[in-house]
Amino acid sequence: MHFSEPGSGTASKTLERLADPGQLPIEAPLPLAVFHHDGTLLLPQGRVLNSEQRDFLFAHFQPYRNRAQAESAANPANTQDSLAERAKGPLTLDDMNLAIGALLGIRSQAGMGREMLPSRLIGFRAGGALFVAPPASGKPAWEPFPGEQVEIVAIATQAVFWLVCTVEAVCTHPFRYLVLSEPGTIRRLRERRAVRVRTQLAVRYGVDLTGAHLDRLGIGCDISVLGMSLAAGGKIGELGERICVEFPVEAGEAGATFQAVAVIRNLRADTPQEGLTLHGLEFDALCTESQVALKTFVFDRQDAVSYWAGMPT
Repeated sequence: MHFSEPGSGTASKTLERLADPGQLPIEAPLPLAVFHHDGTLLLPQGRVLNSEQRDFLFAHFQPYRNRAQAESAANPANTQDSLAERAKGPLTLDDMNLAIGALLGIRSQAGMGREMLPSRLIGFRAGGALFVAPPASGKPAWEPFPGEQVEIVAIATQAVFWLVCTVEAVCTHPFRYLVLSEPGTIRRLRERRAVRVRTQLAVRYGVDLTGAHLDRLGIGCDISVLGMSLAAGGKIGELGERICVEFPVEAGEAGATFQAVAVIRNLRADTPQEGLTLHGLEFDALCTESQVALKTFVFDRQDAVSYWAGMPT
């Protein structure tokens, strides 16, 4: 039995850190997508950076690239064959890209109306079994037992998933945890509501409201379908002024791009990182396509599991 350290997991097995800024070209399309250490897509493949944006990226983020994507770039035929083969079958754990420490909602399939209880993914076992922390106490009280069928809601880097597993064992040493079988059913979920969630996004921005010239880079600290907080190296503009922002809205090798005009509603200098100014932005009216993309992105974030699972925040 093997437990990975929190913060590792599937994502950490495929991402490798970019330690040298010289690994990313300037004024040329990025050959590969750039990710944060937690698997969040920072910059999609093909994005063009200037020197100031690249410096900001390495100063305030931990840039990574997808090792598998880098290795397959030299042999695109194999990549296409692999993707085609995966599309033929049902969803698997590999498709979910779950990370160790991911927040889960779990409940028994027996009975009606039982609430989802919070839990954490703490490890994997060869063959697809999952190790999870025991669920928090609920009302009515529930103690999982071997052979019981459970439903799980999980937030991965790419989507929200619903899956069904069987409790294989309830262990007490060296600490209490559950061993769950490989999921028998996995479904990708979608949601139409939105909440504000914490993020750490690489946001391109500028005063050109057409979005043609976005020459600055900031940190998207949190986001909802109504607006976001943007930390920048200095004051962007005055209250009531408008800027254009752009960032990826899907975690993956070919993430979609969200672009919008936003109004500066408030300014704060007390940001988590010294030397940055936090701007509260409110999005202008969004088209239906942008609204759907943003809602999907928000609920792909790990912090949203409390809403999906019906758990307290």
